[in-house]
Amino acid sequence: MLRRTFLAATTAAALISAPAFAGGHSKDIVDTAVAAGTFNTLAAALTAAGLVDTLKGEGPFTVFAPTDEAFAALPEGTVETLLMPENKDQLTAILTYHVVAGKVMSTDLSDGMMAATVQGSEVKIGTMDGVKVNDATVTTADIEASNGVIHVIDKVIIPAM
Repeated sequence: MLRRTFLAATTAAALISAPAFAGGHSKDIVDTAVAAGTFNTLAAALTAAGLVDTLKGEGPFTVFAPTDEAFAALPEGTVETLLMPENKDQLTAILTYHVVAGKVMSTDLSDGMMAATVQGSEVKIGTMDGVKVNDATVTTADIEASNGVIHVIDKVIIPAM
């Protein structure tokens, strides 16, 4: 249950799924995700964790963003529990586990690569049979925003606690 709870928080990082190109697009990661319409849960989680201003900041950031569908796959009540004020630290840990400092494009990835997250732990990247971040599959890669890049994932990932 705890692992699934962490996965829900991680979905917040998935806000970024609509295409936006840094060279010709002025939307930051948060605005790009909100405009996509498939990251409402992530947006709500970022707001509850107080991370919106951070992800609207200069960056650059790489966000592995879970969709609303990924959050919905968590056990019933998980998202609602994580959004409670008393669970802000846990939610923040999950969401920041979906963020890597710097702009990491899909062409920068290699199989077995480890990437340090803003949360402090690492995620493992796999490139065999598609791109994976831990056990989540990247469904859309390289969505550029003015302050980084979004890679849409199909699951909420959670750090080991």
